[in-house]
Amino acid sequence: MPKVKTNSGAKKRFSFTGTGKVKRHHAYHSHILTKKTKKQKRNLCGSTLVDQTNMKQVRDLLCLR
Repeated sequence: MPKVKTNSGAKKRFSFTGTGKVKRHHAYHSHILTKKTKKQKRNLCGSTLVDQTNMKQVRDLLCLR
């Protein structure tokens, strides 16, 4: 049986914490920033954790079960 390939896009977009949780970056922080407030732009910086409802989908893309 062949090996299962990891999704290339997911590989670039997600990373792991030390405890095995999946980190992601916020969307909407790349362009059209003039109409967004400073607070909104500041809160879109950095990373956050993937929600539990999407965790199975992300782990399937990364070939982790």
